[in-house]
Amino acid sequence: MRKAYIVTVALFALAFSVASASDPDPLQDFCVALKDYSDYSKSAVFVNGKFCKDPKLVKPEDFFFEGLNIAGNTDNKVGSNVTTVNVDTLPGLNTLGISLARIDFAPYGENPPHTHPRGTEILVVLEGTLFVGFVTSNPDNRLFTKTLNKGDVFVFPVGLIHFQFNVGKTNAIAISGLSSQNAGVITIADAVFGSNPPINPNVLTKAFQLDKNVVEELQKEFGVEK
Repeated sequence: MRKAYIVTVALFALAFSVASASDPDPLQDFCVALKDYSDYSKSAVFVNGKFCKDPKLVKPEDFFFEGLNIAGNTDNKVGSNVTTVNVDTLPGLNTLGISLARIDFAPYGENPPHTHPRGTEILVVLEGTLFVGFVTSNPDNRLFTKTLNKGDVFVFPVGLIHFQFNVGKTNAIAISGLSSQNAGVITIADAVFGSNPPINPNVLTKAFQLDKNVVEELQKEFGVEK
């Protein structure tokens, strides 16, 4: 009897560990995110960071986004622009665990090293040639890179630092799919040198083994009014 009890408990423990290993599936057909929370107490339920619209009030437009055919403005320091289609711009994505983005690159523009803390990314090149890569976690910090041409696909595992760089003399376009309704993005240089408030320069001087004047100059470069 005792042996059977132990086996039963072990099986339940295994089942719960597997069940908690990923996001739960939705328990309804959809949960369209409310953009206006002013009257949520009468018509909404709080689910995974977003309030749900009453299903009776849902419209086709809640599942629709237009304009991804329009090129983003790449006239900036890095020469790229990301047009994101996530739960904030397409409410019908709420609880569905997917999103996507269009990435435009000027010649020699880049999408600088960054991470998506909540999603794996799969990228397909529509136009141009991109040099892409990601770095694994400590202690190996292995770099995986590939040059992608039109029609090529590459995947960036969740949470790992990665980048895309246009190595061509013409514009490039890519589409990325992400395994989260809101994968999040942390651009490494912006987060480290442009945090608000700034990180103590002594911390960064030690971490990057740089002269303190260099660190302070980088903080001036990346720091913005927020």
